[in-house]
Amino acid sequence: MAPQRIETPFGFSSTAAEVLAGVDLTGKRAIITGGAGGIGVETARALAGAGAEVVLAVRRTSVAETAIADITATTGNTDISARELDLADQGSVRRFVDGWDQPLHILVNNAGIMALPHLQHTPEGWEMQFATNYLGHFALTLGLHDALAAAGGARVVSVASSGHLFSPVIFDDLHFRFRPYDPFLAYGQSKTAEVLLAVEATRRWSGAGIYANALNPGAIATGLQKHTGGLRTPKEQHKTPQQGAATTALLAGSPLVDGVGGRYFEDVTEAPVVDEMPANYAGVARYALDPANAQRLWDVALGLLN
Repeated sequence: MAPQRIETPFGFSSTAAEVLAGVDLTGKRAIITGGAGGIGVETARALAGAGAEVVLAVRRTSVAETAIADITATTGNTDISARELDLADQGSVRRFVDGWDQPLHILVNNAGIMALPHLQHTPEGWEMQFATNYLGHFALTLGLHDALAAAGGARVVSVASSGHLFSPVIFDDLHFRFRPYDPFLAYGQSKTAEVLLAVEATRRWSGAGIYANALNPGAIATGLQKHTGGLRTPKEQHKTPQQGAATTALLAGSPLVDGVGGRYFEDVTEAPVVDEMPANYAGVARYALDPANAQRLWDVALGLLN
């Protein structure tokens, strides 16, 4: 019997600050990849406003200085910092992990790239969107396992996308060695992989008090769309960055989802499972929550990293 679908008092228009109003995260420590802009900085602001210590994991720490000053000014929280992390560079991920020596309560895998117009591979031969959006976050999450377990209750949040509906993970051709490259199929595959990461991390690690969930933040105009000419969704579906960070804030800090893992949320509630492409791109594809897919992808990723 399927677990009951989780609903909350919040919805499409809710903001991250509203979701965490009255929540006390004092003493909690959070890492947010890509936390210096877009919905990442609004997630950081909401967690900082609730009292958490927040580390922005970014490619250029100098760029994060403005965000840190802004978050501190608006929340009064001075425990905000930045550390260098390039998710497309496994050496950078290892350096970040090796430099982390504290319990970690919240890991928000937020950073990402979208719809690169031309096929690009990393030096390892990995397709760039899959390498950045999924493999970088997989290696980071795996490397921080002990820190998450040491927190005595931790959450991992995968910021996925309705784009996961464009493609399942194509295990026999992850890196477009055979298929003609399509920017949105590659993006969709990488976002499906991020959902599957949450499913398998919860299965493996919930016994250590680590729960992972994934989400669709909605349609928000950020730098993510630089290769697509901007948002293509109808205007009535657009969200502000503060609204776009609301579902992340729920999964990162709200007591409403204590002990919940392996699920996919949108509009600050659990999304329905769908078996075909919906006209409004709502819901989560069954293949993105499939336990067998999740276990297979984890094993494949381990093989790529080793």
